[in-house]
Amino acid sequence: MGENMTEKKKLLLIDGNSVSFRAFFAMHNVLDKFVSGDGIHTNALYAFNNMLEIVLKDEKPTHALVAFDAGKTTFRTEMFSDYKGTRAKTPPELMEQLPLIQELLNLRGIKTYELKNYEADDIIGTMSREADQENMDVTVITGDRDLTQLTTDNVTVKVNVKGVTETEAYTPEHVKEKLGISPEQIIDMKGLMGDNSDHYPGVEKVGEKTAIKLLNEYDTMENLYEHVDEMKKSKLKEHLINDKDQAFLSKKLATINKEAPVEIKLGDLEYHGDNQEQLIKFYQKLGFNSFLEKMNVEPEETQEAMADIKYSDLNEDATKIILKSSDPQTIVVESFGGNYHIDPIIGLAVKSGDTYYATSDVSILENADFKQWIEDESKEKYTFDNKKTIALLHRYGCDLKGVSFDLLLVSYLLDTNDNKSDLGIVAQNYGYNLPMEEEFYGKGVKKAVPEDNQVLMNFLCQKAQVIDTLKEKMLSELKDNDQDSLYDEIELPLSNVLAEMEIKGVKVDASRLKEMENTFATKLTEIEQKIYKEAGQEFNINSPKQLGVVLFEDLKLPVIKKTKTGYSTSVDVLEKLKDKSPVVQMVLDYRQISKIQSTYVVGLQKFIQQDNKIHTIYLQTLTQTGRLSSIEPNLQNIPIRIDEGRQIRRAFVPKNPDWEMFSADYSQVELRVLAHISGDEHMQEAFKEDYDIHAHTAMRIFGLDSTDEVTPDMRRQAKATNFGIVYGISDYGLSQNIGITRKQAAAFIDSYFEQYPGVKKYMDDIVKFARENGYVETIMHRRRYLPDIHSKNFNVRNFAKRTAMNTPIQGSAADIIKVAMINMQKMLDKEKLQANLLLQVHDEMIFEAPKEEIPILEKLVPSVMDSAVKLDVPLKVESAHGKTWYEAK
Repeated sequence: MGENMTEKKKLLLIDGNSVSFRAFFAMHNVLDKFVSGDGIHTNALYAFNNMLEIVLKDEKPTHALVAFDAGKTTFRTEMFSDYKGTRAKTPPELMEQLPLIQELLNLRGIKTYELKNYEADDIIGTMSREADQENMDVTVITGDRDLTQLTTDNVTVKVNVKGVTETEAYTPEHVKEKLGISPEQIIDMKGLMGDNSDHYPGVEKVGEKTAIKLLNEYDTMENLYEHVDEMKKSKLKEHLINDKDQAFLSKKLATINKEAPVEIKLGDLEYHGDNQEQLIKFYQKLGFNSFLEKMNVEPEETQEAMADIKYSDLNEDATKIILKSSDPQTIVVESFGGNYHIDPIIGLAVKSGDTYYATSDVSILENADFKQWIEDESKEKYTFDNKKTIALLHRYGCDLKGVSFDLLLVSYLLDTNDNKSDLGIVAQNYGYNLPMEEEFYGKGVKKAVPEDNQVLMNFLCQKAQVIDTLKEKMLSELKDNDQDSLYDEIELPLSNVLAEMEIKGVKVDASRLKEMENTFATKLTEIEQKIYKEAGQEFNINSPKQLGVVLFEDLKLPVIKKTKTGYSTSVDVLEKLKDKSPVVQMVLDYRQISKIQSTYVVGLQKFIQQDNKIHTIYLQTLTQTGRLSSIEPNLQNIPIRIDEGRQIRRAFVPKNPDWEMFSADYSQVELRVLAHISGDEHMQEAFKEDYDIHAHTAMRIFGLDSTDEVTPDMRRQAKATNFGIVYGISDYGLSQNIGITRKQAAAFIDSYFEQYPGVKKYMDDIVKFARENGYVETIMHRRRYLPDIHSKNFNVRNFAKRTAMNTPIQGSAADIIKVAMINMQKMLDKEKLQANLLLQVHDEMIFEAPKEEIPILEKLVPSVMDSAVKLDVPLKVESAHGKTWYEAK
């Protein structure tokens, strides 16, 4: 007899549904990157195949089967109609991948099987029992711990942990060690405790720990119920007796059927490996190049290949040709690092006509011809990220002008859903195989500039090629969407204004931050001591675990929420406990001040550059609504609701000692936009007559005769409702915000809509529009696509509805301030003022100016901001000035 005859056979069983589900959510964050040429999502398929690669290599099976559920109804739903009743519907993006996963398995030589009226678990249970009887080794792969009941000396159940590529192997020993019971007792445990995810009940108030304790004493559920009368009187005994039927039903539901009428035999499951030829075609069709590489197959380009580009040196001769040309030319300026205000330029490329020029020698920026071309407004240029390119070149003494096409901005306007800050992503969406930055440079510690300069130059030339090639197509898409003026008149000019703001930077008084650091440190020590005194002990306040013990065990405060590791001490929990003990408010204060201390007082000091200024970066293509956001550091979210946060602004000062800071902001711009878009008469009247809008709303909701009768509390509730409505708030959200019951909040919202019927109509119409068109837009035609508006999942769909209501309002407000910034910059230049626009914080602009220009700004800024856009209600602007940003508020 040969060796092979005695070699033990091995059966691999995979729980198709649960692993697919896990695979989908493991790669959920890259859902939009994994889409086939036909527009089908492939993230779950990709992750599933990754798992297969690892499992086949590790297990080396002789036999294999993947079992799938045949449908919603099974013998379990006949027993208990609510079985799995609360499960959310499978996302359609996963549903469309299940047939592909089955196709993949067949091409990989693995049998798939489903059985009407049974679940995948039952097929696996039946086949594993048969194989066990034949003394085969069996490995089960699943995302569901319930299958651990199948473990025997021959059967190992591997449960996915963290995605699908890592598993935890359950043997009878491991089950015992982990749970303290045997595999056979798992169904008894499930019977007693029930199962939330499969939605069957078990015994009231019995969880895993209690169930295991009972089984250690009584061994089985049947035995427990034979002796239940002998147990001493307790709530547990009562629950056990009351829920006996439920417990037995739950045990039945939890039991995997190991004798299902499966029509396949073990002999049908022999595994012989991939159907190579067909599998290659399958991978090519889906663009799975990494799997093709593993098979040593050159990826057949399903996309238009990015060929290597012949380029000439960007030298003196080249610059003469570039300067002479009157045609538009493409420029790529590449930096390396994470912040372009300090990163070095590592290379430049220019596409002029059909010729490419590239160099990694930045001294070309000192060449007079090249500099002249860069700075000539009449020489039209195409690029990716105009603002970044301006900032980089400015540091090398060149002022870039004349950019007419910025691919970054155009791709963002066409679809805000995907962060387009990487040219590779945009290129791939349009069928060009340009590597993404991370693929090209590596990431983390592996991130580096290629040693071979030619490789880098080729990459830059490919970038130039993509920008140049996509220009026509993308601009015509923009035109079709009616977004060409949004690009020409707002986003592109704004990128120039933002570049100027970033380059100027804002002066920060580091000594004042140092001083604050000391003051805050003292303050934190004082609060710390008070907490220790009140709690009667010293402990680490920053440790949720230690804090939980002090609050809920030592001080005996009521437990609101538990976490896996102990008690929750999150802000919402502490807020609810404020009245129960003075320690709670102290902890909240401590947390708030220490966050301000670390993030801003200490954090901001790291960003002060040699010129004593902070140069923040404005992200123009990040938000879904069109609002700007700021990073490195974020200056838009300095907390101003509490005094310690406001104090930070004292450190922001004008560049000259005899200058002042000046700030102007739109008052209630989003509500004014709502009044305009909805055309609601009552709301428009309030703004036209310059009433206090919140008092006016309170008067209407509470049915009073005049605003004099409105109490401060009524105004507060009306204010929360006004702003809540703008965000499509639910009765639950409003009840949480203003501390009333959900029922009262619902009545509040109804009454609001009765008083402002135009607003109600707008909300209904905009959701209808989103359903019919798949997007909503702002007054300037800024679009936001809402694919989830048709989702089968109620929560997902509801969020999309609220987004549909809010985006046109918030997005139009963003449009308005952008127009105001552009007009303001023009006006400062036109009036030859020394004043500088330094910062934008959502509805507010901050300037620095010589003292004598302040009276001019007080007239000029509000008039420019008021007239940015013509609405049916007036825009209102408030301004202030002082020695620091704090005083200019």
